[in-house]
Amino acid sequence: MEDSERFSRQMEFIVEIDKLKHIERQSALCDGTRQENDSEHSWHIALMAILFSEYANSLDIDLLRVVKMLLIHDLVEIDAGDTFAYDVIGNADKAKRERKAANRIFGILPDDQKEELLSLWEEFESLSTPEARFASALDKLQPLILSFNNKGWSWKKHSVASNQILESKKEMVSGSEDLWEYAKRLIQESIDAGFLIEG
Repeated sequence: MEDSERFSRQMEFIVEIDKLKHIERQSALCDGTRQENDSEHSWHIALMAILFSEYANSLDIDLLRVVKMLLIHDLVEIDAGDTFAYDVIGNADKAKRERKAANRIFGILPDDQKEELLSLWEEFESLSTPEARFASALDKLQPLILSFNNKGWSWKKHSVASNQILESKKEMVSGSEDLWEYAKRLIQESIDAGFLIEG
């Protein structure tokens, strides 16, 4: 096995994705002591999927598929970097940068695994299935949970207002109406507590 080309490519991929631990996100941890990294974010939302699957709009959701998407969706940021949700300039070419990264990073794998993970990444990006929409809802909710608990650390740093957050999170409803209602409540509570500018 150790000498097989397949195993060598799989191991190369495992070593490559270790770089995700160095990709710093704009969100700080709940305690506000530091910014989280992409691997921490991916682990966190994968666990959220397991706990919150009962709140997905689709009752027969394929949870394993959701977890796979959440574990791989940000691997492209190894090359493309983390683009802040409210960065207009950075978001202009985000799709192009991430597509190039997806082709390179997933291309390390044996062809069958490359196709599987690339397909899952594309499914997540296109929101084309109930699984992708639920995964995306979790991806949007997690930074909100962090920001509420760290008293608006990144919102204050970047002068983000409530209307920007509501606009960027509104697609959550297509994956989970329950979690979208919770998100709106957190946003209002953040305004009331002075963590977030109303706008």
